Amino acid sequence: MSEGVKKQIRQMFSGGCVFLTGAATIDALPDTSVPEVAFVGRSNVGKSSLLNALTGQATLARTSHTPGRTQQLNFFAVSDGSVRLVDLPGYGYAKASKGAVKSWNKLIRNYLEFRPNLRHVYILIDSRHGLKDGDKEVMELLDSMGVAYQIILTKSDKIKKEQMDKVVASTEAVLKKHPAAFPLPHITSSHKKYGVDEMQMAVFKLAHPDIIIDDQ
Repeated sequence: MSEGVKKQIRQMFSGGCVFLTGAATIDALPDTSVPEVAFVGRSNVGKSSLLNALTGQATLARTSHTPGRTQQLNFFAVSDGSVRLVDLPGYGYAKASKGAVKSWNKLIRNYLEFRPNLRHVYILIDSRHGLKDGDKEVMELLDSMGVAYQIILTKSDKIKKEQMDKVVASTEAVLKKHPAAFPLPHITSSHKKYGVDEMQMAVFKLAHPDIIIDDQ
């Protein structure tokens, strides 16, 4: 990768990512002039921590020990204005019914299916627990919508390598059955900053598809 591109990536995430708006209705969604990358997962999976790690801002996205706290779509703008990071409400928290994902907020479903500037969805999975039924329902939903997505295994610092290898293998086996999914999961640790640089580069590519990047 050229030094120029590395500098662009650093500037993109270190120049001051800011909260843009929160949307609880369709009318409140921002305009569609900027590419968006969405983050979704079960409540307490580590979405806020990963967003904070990606942007290098400890309090950009609020973290909470109360699952299901975020009930709106939160939009964050990176410093160069080239992409928005979208934090979607968590699903599958303890107080929800078993079919919570099926009745997932209509706003979220409409956003995922009809947002023309949505470039990619990252589904966050706690590596200690692997894929759950609710996660698979979301994957099937995105498959049916034709929305590209990738599995992000979070909290990798909390399990041993042998356990992680098993989770990766089982996840890859499931991904083969999902046409809209990227075939390989990405491993991260917000606490150790593991896998964060690679995610920054991936988001940069989504925001700047015209820039050719040599990953080496």
